[in-house]
Amino acid sequence: MRTFDELVEEAAAASVDGWDFSWLDGRASEQRPSWGYQRLLGERLRTVGSVADIQTGGGEVLAGVPVLPPLTVATESWPPNLAKAAALLEPRGATVVEDSDEPPLPFQDNTFELVTSRHPVTVWWDEIARVLKPGGSYLSQQVGPWSVFELVEYFLGPQPPDVRNSRHPDRARAAAENAGLEVVDLRFEELRTEFHDIGAVIYFLRKVIWMVPGFTVEEYLPRLRELDGELRNGPFVATTTRFLIEARKPA
Repeated sequence: MRTFDELVEEAAAASVDGWDFSWLDGRASEQRPSWGYQRLLGERLRTVGSVADIQTGGGEVLAGVPVLPPLTVATESWPPNLAKAAALLEPRGATVVEDSDEPPLPFQDNTFELVTSRHPVTVWWDEIARVLKPGGSYLSQQVGPWSVFELVEYFLGPQPPDVRNSRHPDRARAAAENAGLEVVDLRFEELRTEFHDIGAVIYFLRKVIWMVPGFTVEEYLPRLRELDGELRNGPFVATTTRFLIEARKPA
């Protein structure tokens, strides 16, 4: 069995570019939502001529779809992800656009039949409504409330209700409707996540930077040592929450 220091060194050196979590294979597991977002995305993309994928990350999800529409644009703000997304998507005819993740989106009004996003950090509903064509749709899988909060609160302590519920699907519905969109599908699931070694925890917190803001190994070293001891006796179990939302712009 590898030592704490060996696991920490390995996880701290691993690249966290892009949105590929294969480094965690065999070290952590996450139950997937029943609706199959990438499959739904692929089905929808076969029926439209234009799509904008917002906050595409490294482009991995969009690149895994068999057919892309003639007009396919992806936005991303983080330079390492931009490079990965361009390498994956531009050979297939897509355009990757650098964007600040702040409004406005760099597109004209009524441009896209479909806007998509998987796990966006922030959703600017008014901008989505603006760039959608009349009758167009927004399809997104999002992180739900209190997701993996067992891990968050292990390091940060109990979080206030407004933080725990900040990503509630009811809030997303209200925001979409306030932007003039009609919510036609909204599904929510609670899922099981397991971390099997301290390296998996470190890698996850380095990659998903909003979970424990400003996370570094040095700052949380005593707590990491404590958790490593617990992991020697079995996995750390957390609850992941996800919701799927589809909203349509009136024709």
